[in-house]
Amino acid sequence: SYHRNSIQQLELPQRKAALIVPAFETLHYRLTFPKSKAELLSMLDMGSLYTFRYHVWPKGHAPTDYAKWRTATVPYRVAWQPDFEPYVVVRRDCPRYDQRFVGFGWNKVSHIMELDAQEYELLVLPNAFMIHMPHAPSFDISKFRLSAGYRGCLQTLREEFHQDLSRRYGAAALKYLTAERSL
Repeated sequence: SYHRNSIQQLELPQRKAALIVPAFETLHYRLTFPKSKAELLSMLDMGSLYTFRYHVWPKGHAPTDYAKWRTATVPYRVAWQPDFEPYVVVRRDCPRYDQRFVGFGWNKVSHIMELDAQEYELLVLPNAFMIHMPHAPSFDISKFRLSAGYRGCLQTLREEFHQDLSRRYGAAALKYLTAERSL
């Protein structure tokens, strides 16, 4: 109901916006899901929850600005940054995920880049959250970690994606290529 109300209040059907759902994770296989933001913050402070992937891939969710989220009472805008891969709620007519990125790697990153290139607002919802539960590594992440060929193919697809963005959005897409090269 919170998402539905946010969609209505923010007039999402009439504007280009991606509603970011802040992501957290636990190392416990059993967890009593928090019923409120206050309860989640308590669990975060006690160390039973963490911001999502902060220890292995902080760039993926850092632009969410968790410090701001802790006290936010209204949605706030964040800027795209390299490797940003938040979980989002978007209109059905938004750009689709690029089908080149199946398996592990760059599906959410490329999607957020495309949304940003199309000038979607990236709005963090102050009272929404999701919790990633632990699970065995996927077959695809194992291939990514173990196969130089897999990583090489992914790099080739990333370069193709950048070229496609440049063709579609011209000079506006240069920020993505520049950001990629400076990493």
